[in-house]
Amino acid sequence: MRQLHHMTLLEKLWKYTALGASSIVFEEANPIFGGIAARHGRAGMLGVVVAVALGTWVASVALYYVGRWRIDWVRARWPEKHRLLDGALDIVHRHPWRASLAVRFAWGLRLPLPIACGAAQLPIGLYTLASGISCWLWAIIFAYIGLAFGSAAIALLSFTHQLEVRLGLVALLLSIVLLSIMRRRFMAERTARILAGKSIPI
Repeated sequence: MRQLHHMTLLEKLWKYTALGASSIVFEEANPIFGGIAARHGRAGMLGVVVAVALGTWVASVALYYVGRWRIDWVRARWPEKHRLLDGALDIVHRHPWRASLAVRFAWGLRLPLPIACGAAQLPIGLYTLASGISCWLWAIIFAYIGLAFGSAAIALLSFTHQLEVRLGLVALLLSIVLLSIMRRRFMAERTARILAGKSIPI
């Protein structure tokens, strides 16, 4: 692994803050990109994992409070998501710990599940602990996927000599492959069945 390029404290803080804050939006792309960047000396692996884990953890707790305090607003704002939210609520009522622990791995339910945990009035201590475990494990797993497979993938991108371009392209390609495999709606239904132990229409 190459030495981490010299950066000022402010530059490091900005890089990791941006990575963590955007992880709830770009999902697997961020830890994968971070792992690839760490492999090539553009970031520190520990910094990547901490930034991504904390970023998604804070966002998950924020979504919990949206569900706890503003569930009626959520239902009014997105009426087409009622079935998805009702399915998530059913899961939470049946398996509160399992649902909280799955917030980062419940593909297709990553937004409604934390909101449903809040709407179901789960104890904040239980939710914070379980969602934290979920976020840290998720960040570690996908950052190390980027670390492990980044070099081989970058070696194939011989059409550009700019490492930053290669890093971005590899992260994008790996994320597209993951998303194609997951197929959001199918994964939402499958995740609901696994978590609740029964068929839930979503």
